Amino acid sequence: MINKRLLIKNLLAHNDENSFYDKKRFIAIGEKEGKAKFLKHVCALANSNPMNNSFIVIGVEDEDNKIVGVDFFDDSKIQNFVNAYLENPPLISYENIPFPNLPEGKVVGLVTIKSNGKVCALRKNIWKYYGGMVFFREGSISMPKAFDIELKDINAEAVSNIELHARNNIELTLDGVIDFINNRHKDLESHYKVFKEQFVVCWAGNTKIVKDELYYSRVDIELINEQVKLFYSTLDEVMIAYNDHSFTTIEYVKLGLGKKQKYFPLEKVVITFSENGTYQMQSNLIFEPPQYDKKTLYHILNANNSLLQKIENKISLSPSEKIDLKYLPDTYLICYLNEFEEVKQSMERAQRLLKGYDKSSYQKLKEAQRILRKVKYN
Repeated sequence: MINKRLLIKNLLAHNDENSFYDKKRFIAIGEKEGKAKFLKHVCALANSNPMNNSFIVIGVEDEDNKIVGVDFFDDSKIQNFVNAYLENPPLISYENIPFPNLPEGKVVGLVTIKSNGKVCALRKNIWKYYGGMVFFREGSISMPKAFDIELKDINAEAVSNIELHARNNIELTLDGVIDFINNRHKDLESHYKVFKEQFVVCWAGNTKIVKDELYYSRVDIELINEQVKLFYSTLDEVMIAYNDHSFTTIEYVKLGLGKKQKYFPLEKVVITFSENGTYQMQSNLIFEPPQYDKKTLYHILNANNSLLQKIENKISLSPSEKIDLKYLPDTYLICYLNEFEEVKQSMERAQRLLKGYDKSSYQKLKEAQRILRKVKYN
């Protein structure tokens, strides 16, 4: 079982960027250019390593390897996104790895890429890249190549040694549990559960009981053995259930127009643990978006756009407009889910304007975009 924090440390300590490893300060996967560059690197790493894993480490300064972290990225549908744009897509996972001394909510992103042994290529145009393009790694650079390129296995021994030195042990597991409960979440109700005598899951959050059901908010869930943060949110509500062989979460999101808010089930995730030291994670989007009158939504959409225009022009908002701003992320998301597709550009504009203007609304907007990603690639 690989400790992903150790794996990242080994990659940073022993290897410059090469044909099986890349590092990024961040990836802007919510923007077209960012998506295209991410796909290019995934394609190049898959083609450069047809028989072993490749990695992208996200949240690291390029020059000095300083770990600065990125926001928790919860997108269980990233495989669907890769499948939509790549021919012969590799298996891909994005994991959030907690590191000591990073601020709350910040993690290091670890993308693991496993080729299917065939030449990977762009399936269709995106940004300035054309459908049919093939990329390959030359040192630390992802370069376009001819389609009939021969795939060669040149990194098997190097990758095997790195993964071998990242194996977990009982000391690391115990230290991880104690740190999670006693240090990082000493102000929250915390629990742990051992599955199949090998896997340890820890979770923490504020609890409340509604109609005899227990819900958590400010939730943090980690698979300690692999040092992977499975779920993190300061806003949503989560229901947790488990038995001897599986751990299940159901995430709820709060949506509505103005003060008329209610909780909607968003996604169910089941982690099933096996006796042979492996586990499977299955996610199922169970979200049924609320539907509203189109004329009402047009009115709200125009009001939201006017708020952004005032912020961009540095015009002070009235008290009532400041209240409307608090609901802007939710109403933009509702408009998009009601087939106002142009709202996506408005949300990207809002993210740019709200980042330094209103921290609370900015955080809610990022949550809304996370939901949008899940729905889009389901």
